Amino acid sequence: MKFAFRSARRFYVALLVFLFAVTVIGPTALRGQEKVDYNAQEKPIYDQIKSLRSLPDDVRARTTKEIALEIRGLPSTLNKLRLAQYLANRATEGDFGHETLQEVATTLAGAVKQAPADGASKVIASAYDELAQLVRYEHVKVSLSSPQFREVMAKLHAEDERRQQVNFTLTDLDGKTWTLKDLKGKVVLVNFWATWCPPCQKEMPDLEALYTRFKEQGFVVLAISEDDETEKVGPFISERKVSFPVLLDPGQKVNNLFAVEGIPKSFVYNRDGELVAQSIDMRTQKQFLEMLAQAGLQ
Repeated sequence: MKFAFRSARRFYVALLVFLFAVTVIGPTALRGQEKVDYNAQEKPIYDQIKSLRSLPDDVRARTTKEIALEIRGLPSTLNKLRLAQYLANRATEGDFGHETLQEVATTLAGAVKQAPADGASKVIASAYDELAQLVRYEHVKVSLSSPQFREVMAKLHAEDERRQQVNFTLTDLDGKTWTLKDLKGKVVLVNFWATWCPPCQKEMPDLEALYTRFKEQGFVVLAISEDDETEKVGPFISERKVSFPVLLDPGQKVNNLFAVEGIPKSFVYNRDGELVAQSIDMRTQKQFLEMLAQAGLQ
């Protein structure tokens, strides 16, 4: 699931709300601040999705496809759409195969089409956004041509155009200043992450391995933390023996320039300073290598 909290403070607030729900509300699931009551047919599916991270990758891929098919069999309600989107969030956390993502996207597209006309607009809008990202960045195919879907696809295209022109200057934990446009001639991977984000933590060793492998070929990783405090980020990075630059983004100004709504998220620029690849979630080392290959690094 992509972490869309804007700061660690918001994360802890959401955590407290969740714990309240578990202890007081009982069999009720929360998405952000929203209380969702799942019925006896829906709740086991929700629990399965929630537990996907505990599974080995091969089992997780198979289970994800099975859940996608199970969701398709549910009645056409807003909860069906919520479950389909929750599954889509989890399905991009790594490499579970294009076939798995296609099944998930097909399920989400079907749930969007079937969503009640009087359903919650925020839920439907969020589902369209999730689906559009799958289509644009994960290259799945869906049969959907509604005006709302076309609008979201156009919005993603516009965001990518802006990211192509983005420049920023930030300071790393050692006090060194980095400016994106000054790195022309190098392959640059900009990674947004946070100490409290499990998928961010999971991909960090792969980023470190790739940085060690390619840094002599002009490869630069700029890891922009959503945590504001050096006292928190410094020990975290030191403990994991991370050697690539870790930058702080006060006020999350650079985060906003890139229109980052969920983390982890990565962008790759080639030696000409062109944005050539990006991820919408956690990547494996193999997936990162595929992104770097698009920048001519292999």
